[in-house]
Amino acid sequence: MCTAATYKTKDFYFGRNLDYEFSYGDQIVVVPRRFKFNFSNGQSMDSHFAMIGMAYVCDQYPLYYDAINEKGLGIAGLNFVGNAIYHDFQEGKENIAQYELIPWILGQCQNVKEVKSLLGNLNILNKPFNASLPLAQLHWIIADEMECITVESVKDGLKIYDNPVGVLTNNPPFQYQMFQLNNYMHLSNQNPENLFSKELNLETYSRGMGGLGLPGDLSSQSRFMKVAFTKMNSISKDTESESVSQFFHILHSVEQQNGCCQVGENEYEYTIYTSCCNCNKGIYYYTTYNNHQIHAVHLFHEDLDQKDFICFQLETQEKIKYQN
Repeated sequence: MCTAATYKTKDFYFGRNLDYEFSYGDQIVVVPRRFKFNFSNGQSMDSHFAMIGMAYVCDQYPLYYDAINEKGLGIAGLNFVGNAIYHDFQEGKENIAQYELIPWILGQCQNVKEVKSLLGNLNILNKPFNASLPLAQLHWIIADEMECITVESVKDGLKIYDNPVGVLTNNPPFQYQMFQLNNYMHLSNQNPENLFSKELNLETYSRGMGGLGLPGDLSSQSRFMKVAFTKMNSISKDTESESVSQFFHILHSVEQQNGCCQVGENEYEYTIYTSCCNCNKGIYYYTTYNNHQIHAVHLFHEDLDQKDFICFQLETQEKIKYQN
């Protein structure tokens, strides 16, 4: 289960929480422009836009969870279990496997407008990466600083939704997540007025009562509501440090604590990492569950015209600064 969001100040930010019960050994991976992507349909991409993101590297291939490219386009894949359906090979279609979608899009698209055009003939294949990795059931949030969409591959084909809130969680399908926002239109960042009855002298007794009824549980629908409210009411200065800090506060408002969501015997889902990408500057920021200090990897500090990708191990140990 995961949560993704966008945020705009002077620059555009894109990131996510990845919530799961274990890590595959995630790394930040920079793929330069000349790394060769060989796709399962027999096609290849020898030259493309450079990209940076969080990935599990398997057989010298970066399996991206989320990433941005050098043009400022971002994508994140989130679990969509029970609703995601991929299909057999279809003649006349662009047939791309689920695990190839992020590099296939980021390698050739500069913005969401180009993505929409590219997706018009797409068929996502029901083909796993290998026999030991299950076929991940996902849907995707794709955004640039101008617009945001959600992409879902379901039984009756590929669905592309405009995403005006710039938020995505897991289930239900995106159109139902958006509809549920209607149930919370009464929420406010201001103190409420007494609309219950003119005959009763009702008063606020605490700050923040305009948000009474905002969900706080860990379900995907509730996380969608909570992070949408938090993001849409967030205020920060437009400096890099304050923008990045505020973005982490937005996503940390729905982070999962180890022990609160049991998924198996002695297995608990928790927020493995939180990412924040400055899409304009190509900077990938992150925190991990056991390390709250923000770390960063800069796309443009690497040689982007080489052929081999570059990996950065995550800093996962808590760093405490003692002041006396």
